[in-house]
Amino acid sequence: MKAVIQRVSEASVTIEKAVVAQINHGLLILIGIEELDNQEDIDWLVSKITNLRIFADEKNIMNLSLKDIDGEVIVVSQFTLHASTKKGNRPSYIKAAKPEKAISLYENFLSSIELKINKKVQSGQFGANMKVALINDGPVTIIIDTKNKE
Repeated sequence: MKAVIQRVSEASVTIEKAVVAQINHGLLILIGIEELDNQEDIDWLVSKITNLRIFADEKNIMNLSLKDIDGEVIVVSQFTLHASTKKGNRPSYIKAAKPEKAISLYENFLSSIELKINKKVQSGQFGANMKVALINDGPVTIIIDTKNKE
């Protein structure tokens, strides 16, 4: 799994001119699922994301986690995170999981975050053409790959 985590002061997802998700202070997470991903990847990634100390404390130092600030979350499925650009100019998405597998892992990812932060997680719609808007606070953007746990 690959995740692009963005600290936001606000974010939203719109599908066909209807806002389907909207948050204020928290995280916008773009998640890419590949064929080799499993529940172990979800558990590790959810723990890492919810405990990342990327929010400012009273001294304006990034020292607080999503759980510490009671932040909100939007998760958007994005298979293009697994794009391979090694050959030519047209990206290959061969590593991205097929919908039959990706949908269940995506749903497990959402419910795992909800359990960890004890609040509803908003999301885009798997496979939909979405318009994602955000104000990246900082900016703070972190990329995590469960296949590269450094």
